[in-house]
Amino acid sequence: MGFDSGYDRAKEVKEFEESKGGVKGLVDSGILKLPRFLIHPPETLPSSSSSSTRLHLHVPVIDFTGHDVDDRRRSEIVGEIREASEKWGFFQMVNHGVPVSVMEEMVRVIREFHEQEREVKREWYSRDEKMRVRFFCNGDLLVGKVANCWRDTLMFDYQHGSLSPQDYPPLCREAVIGYMEHIFKLKETLSQLLSEALGLNRDYLTKIECMKGETVVCHYYPPCPEPELTLGTTKHSDPSCLTILLQDNIGGLQVLHQNQWVDINPIPGALVANIGDFMQLISNDKFKSVEHRVLVGRVGPRVSAACHIYPNKTHKYGPIEEFISNENPPKYRETHIGEYLAHYRLKGLDGSKALLYFTL
Repeated sequence: MGFDSGYDRAKEVKEFEESKGGVKGLVDSGILKLPRFLIHPPETLPSSSSSSTRLHLHVPVIDFTGHDVDDRRRSEIVGEIREASEKWGFFQMVNHGVPVSVMEEMVRVIREFHEQEREVKREWYSRDEKMRVRFFCNGDLLVGKVANCWRDTLMFDYQHGSLSPQDYPPLCREAVIGYMEHIFKLKETLSQLLSEALGLNRDYLTKIECMKGETVVCHYYPPCPEPELTLGTTKHSDPSCLTILLQDNIGGLQVLHQNQWVDINPIPGALVANIGDFMQLISNDKFKSVEHRVLVGRVGPRVSAACHIYPNKTHKYGPIEEFISNENPPKYRETHIGEYLAHYRLKGLDGSKALLYFTL
């Protein structure tokens, strides 16, 4: 699409930002055409021919039943996690210990928060990264040329410890606290299983505080009037060590595998796990952080909650010694998560991996 010189992006974005209504606010206003800052170049959008090439590919599904009571079964699960983390960077988890009722309630309150009147939601709207609970639309909207996401987000930051009950929007408080109690337990389980899958002691990742803090981003993708012109989320990999994703039944999440976009179809009761950039860095490329995206449609909304698990902010990390040899030298320099995230945000979701900046 051509862009005429008379277009004032800054003005259009300023008006959108001052509305504090997000893309849901645009839908509520009855728009039939997308604002230009939400329209993506054709080369970054899905091609109509791509769907037929991925029908035979399926993201691994791992059943966690017996991981804590049966050594033989645990060994099988560890092997499945290892293979999925090396070849896909993604896997779905079933029988993971988080009750379906808790997951369903989490999805329900995320939807209800985003579907409130704008006057109620806007009290939580902020781009101040020091705010541990905030509502916003597109993290880099004010610096990018094209908005990366057709979505609104409610974020909860646990990287500095627990939140107080009054920190939560009242509508979400009970459901989010209940959901996160289960996710914290699942994180510990995954920390052990991933350590074993890497061939390390069970408590290795816990001891080095590689999976220390969490940020939960609760996304809402409203139906889009022109879904062929934009993306729910553009191609990216996560900067975290690991992400645990809850998604509803709408679909739209895709992972790039063997140079093909593969649908991660929702499975009732399942959670999605994906390896983040920092895990690829410390494992010296043994586990892969893989690019993924979210499509939007005319049907929706799509609701999800992504728990990004980060390392200790005060520690520096490089490739783990066990993965370094003369034949396999370190591929990345040491860094800390603050530096990594600063580069990740500055670069934006431009289609290239932030990890490349840290290669030796």
